[in-house]
Amino acid sequence: MQPILAIAAGAGAASAFMAWAVRGRSSAVFGPSEWRGPRAGRTLALTFDDGPSEGTPRILEALARHGVRATFFQCGANVERLPEIARAVRAAGHEIGNHSHTHPLFCFRSQAFIEMELARAQQAIERHTGARPVWFRAPFGVRWFGIGPAQRRLGLREVMWTAIGYDWKRKADAIIERMTASACGGAILCLHDGRELRVRPEIGETVEAVRRLIPRLLEQGYQFETLSRLLCPMT
Repeated sequence: MQPILAIAAGAGAASAFMAWAVRGRSSAVFGPSEWRGPRAGRTLALTFDDGPSEGTPRILEALARHGVRATFFQCGANVERLPEIARAVRAAGHEIGNHSHTHPLFCFRSQAFIEMELARAQQAIERHTGARPVWFRAPFGVRWFGIGPAQRRLGLREVMWTAIGYDWKRKADAIIERMTASACGGAILCLHDGRELRVRPEIGETVEAVRRLIPRLLEQGYQFETLSRLLCPMT
């Protein structure tokens, strides 16, 4: 019985490690990754995934109202569908990151597939906006074998988050409370201005949360920066 228990315990530990390696915010098992900036001070980064979408201009309006800059991780297929909105993000002074081309789950995918997804998104974003992303965030926050080599070849650095708002399923009040509670020096906050590749996604709760969250954090003395300014302040 003891050998069987030992094997089961070992399998359980291996499974737990693999789960953390794939989606743990501080995991760098599959390649270098960032999940927060310097703790000193009261500077943080607001990031948005899955866009651009038809709702992105409402997010841009909320950011512009307070002069806040953010980082938008865009899907290449969405950029090709809505190039004018993708360009509006850059024109407003925000940073654009790579969020893959079609927002697939990378688990059990080949290295060639992963690199193709990153490369297609990189090409679409640069072609339509003129910006070549330097930051990458994996769809669903799920990393896999092959991501590290793909990032190196494309000149990308991976970023996770300090806190995620679960804004695709929560109401604005809950999103705001979660983000406010997670705010701290160097925090990277993750919300969504799209819903994977859906056309005209419903992001009303996210928009409302952003409209109320930004002034609350500003009143608490926080400053917002793009990821490049937060993580590479001297560049």
